[in-house]
Amino acid sequence: MDIKIEPIVDNNRSALKLKNEPFQIIGDLNVVKLSNKWCYNINFYAASQSTSQIFPQENYQLSEINATGFALGAFTQTQPVGLAVFRKQPFKYLYLDDLKVNVAYRHQAIAQKLLLQACQLAKKAKYAGIFTVCQNNNLNACLFYLSFGFRIGGLNTKVYDHTSQSGKADIYFYYNF
Repeated sequence: MDIKIEPIVDNNRSALKLKNEPFQIIGDLNVVKLSNKWCYNINFYAASQSTSQIFPQENYQLSEINATGFALGAFTQTQPVGLAVFRKQPFKYLYLDDLKVNVAYRHQAIAQKLLLQACQLAKKAKYAGIFTVCQNNNLNACLFYLSFGFRIGGLNTKVYDHTSQSGKADIYFYYNF
């Protein structure tokens, strides 16, 4: 299958409407800092504890994305099957705000292709790398970032306090060029 990665512009802006789809919650990544080094272990849930989750749908506007960064789409001919949204930062890391691939197209290296294209653009813009934030219980996403070459650079254990997601944490992942 031929997948093309393209910047999102006026004629393909419909890719910004790519629906969020469920992802499996199969475990979590437990992160600690020991001797000034980030370490982790993987906790897989029992099959009876595994669930799925879906994020609320965004309402991306091309003009807003272009004002603060850029978006890339993955396409099979003209059908969007993947989306990556990036936000410019005042420091040397470009922020990966959103990365999603249609369920039917997952495990086909589409997310990697989106990130590789973004890396080329970020290098041209003189960034030192890319960073993103991922919930610790989105284990598949955490493992994807680690396998791509991202490294853990921080942990926020307070962000979900006083919410229905209390007990979860955000992990900060950094990819250096």
